[in-house]
Amino acid sequence: MADVQDYKQSIKYETFSYLPPLNAEQIRQQIQFIVAQGWNPAVEHVEPARSFNHYWYMWKLPMFGEQNVDRILAELESCHREHPGHHVRLIGYDNYAQSQGTCFVVFRGD
Repeated sequence: MADVQDYKQSIKYETFSYLPPLNAEQIRQQIQFIVAQGWNPAVEHVEPARSFNHYWYMWKLPMFGEQNVDRILAELESCHREHPGHHVRLIGYDNYAQSQGTCFVVFRGD
């Protein structure tokens, strides 16, 4: 029988957290997918201790209509530089369904 993992050491934030960490190219591909779907990207961040019991802080406004992957990556990195100990995630808002189309953690805090 497989060993049972301790819950506190195996916290999962979203679907991709069950996979090995995404590398830079895979993150770029996910952002390209968000752009190709016509979804609006938005960046959020939060302290690791507050990630489950509180809303995440929005980094600026959503990037309505942004098509440039490099600009989206720059905002993610800017948020991470400003808040190095926070988790930083990217959301793709789907206007048609009026919900999140996707969401994944790009940078994990300490």
